Amino acid sequence: MDFWQRYRAIDARDTRFDGQFYTAVRTTGIYCRPSCPARTPKASNVTFYETSAAAHDAGYRACKRCLPEAVPGTPAWNLRQDIAGRAMRLISDGVVTRDGVDGLAARLGYSSRQLNRILSQELGAGPLSLARAGRAQTARTLLVSTSMKLADVAFAAGFSSVRQFNETMAEVFGMTPTALRTARHPKAPAGSTALTLNLPYREPFDPGVFTFLAVRAIPGIEAGTPVSYARTLRLPQGDARFRVDYDAGAPGRPLTLTIGAVDLRDLPALLSRVRRLFDLDADPVAIDSALAGEARLAAAVAGTPGIRMPGALDPAEMLVRAMAGQQITVAAARTALTRLAAVGRASQSPGEGLDRMFPTPAEIAGGGSAVLRGPQRRTAALLAAAAAMADGALDFGYGDSPESLAAKLLPLPGVGPWTTGYLAMRILGAPDIFLANDAAVRNGIRVLGEGTAASTPDFREASPWRSYATMHLWRAAARPATGTPRRTAAHSDHGTRPAEEANR
Repeated sequence: MDFWQRYRAIDARDTRFDGQFYTAVRTTGIYCRPSCPARTPKASNVTFYETSAAAHDAGYRACKRCLPEAVPGTPAWNLRQDIAGRAMRLISDGVVTRDGVDGLAARLGYSSRQLNRILSQELGAGPLSLARAGRAQTARTLLVSTSMKLADVAFAAGFSSVRQFNETMAEVFGMTPTALRTARHPKAPAGSTALTLNLPYREPFDPGVFTFLAVRAIPGIEAGTPVSYARTLRLPQGDARFRVDYDAGAPGRPLTLTIGAVDLRDLPALLSRVRRLFDLDADPVAIDSALAGEARLAAAVAGTPGIRMPGALDPAEMLVRAMAGQQITVAAARTALTRLAAVGRASQSPGEGLDRMFPTPAEIAGGGSAVLRGPQRRTAALLAAAAAMADGALDFGYGDSPESLAAKLLPLPGVGPWTTGYLAMRILGAPDIFLANDAAVRNGIRVLGEGTAASTPDFREASPWRSYATMHLWRAAARPATGTPRRTAAHSDHGTRPAEEANR
């Protein structure tokens, strides 16, 4: 977007752009979200910034009226597969807090000096400032949404000291942490250690992502319904347990995150991963507008606005799930993964019927052969991948691009273009992946119709949102065509890749 497109967005107070850029006003010294209800400033007094961190570094403080930090994030970090986008995904996952700028730079293959220069040029702020802005946002959320002690908020948000926390909050928001805290947060029950937070998102929101996760849930590790999802999760500092609920009947249709257990140092990473899992930083209006222009998808988009692309809570787990269920149905894959879960350990923070952890690559490599069933090639391929992840020979994650992910995974037996494309969708949130050889995609096309004479086989008309087109096709494949009571292939985390790929 150029300056005047952004200026028209703030003049219209368009909520779609909240979190996608920030408006700084020189005469007031504050920055706002695009939908701020305050009077539109003169264009000559406005500077637009890609990130709140850039506005902080330029000397602006956050608006107390529109709370620009309390918005969904930008979808650009998934759209952009350059160094800036990859770095932002890792910063959101807490890499700078855990490993410092040197650790972030090493994961991206750059020196810390090069990375600082690239991010400052592309985003207006370096990695330390971007991480600091994320800590301030997490802290503000905890201050206004929970009754946690201020010291606990400071360390949960990733600050190294209470003094640093106090100074940053005053500098960013122009208020002390005590002043930021309001009486609106829910009162925690006596003796409860659970945290309850609302997760902001852009409307519309299709809750079908809950069903997608629920039918694949592994007992003891996950539990899901059409409007809720809960699971255990291994994070850098320890075990966590959370639950997300959607209430379409409540004002604002809230998505509520309840954290039953977590090491406070892991809280920013948990929040980031849950947002990725439910694709809460997506721009559904832009996506639906593009997809509706494709004749084969128009009716599906009108009937299911705001479809989301499920993400991945753990990259290594996502690869295991993809490989364990190849060429079998969703139900059979769930059975196979339930057996595989037996080699994992018990959760250190059990509750609500969730008492196990998904096995680590080392646990799968050591004990998986005793519980896995099916073709020997598939079992051997999965065990080899687990062993490579366990010994560090295979290392991939949120900081990869689709190209680097493919370069790392394609040499593995049993992994081909379908797998790497699917994992790019789920792990990286890559929005423009089309799995042309996927059986469920082909079935979905038959259900929705072949389109017009101008329609292309690879759905390029829907670019750069073909991953979301794939979600519509998978959903169409899961139901019979009108008036035809036939069974169709349903996509799993794992099961509709081409047979030749599964047998590599």
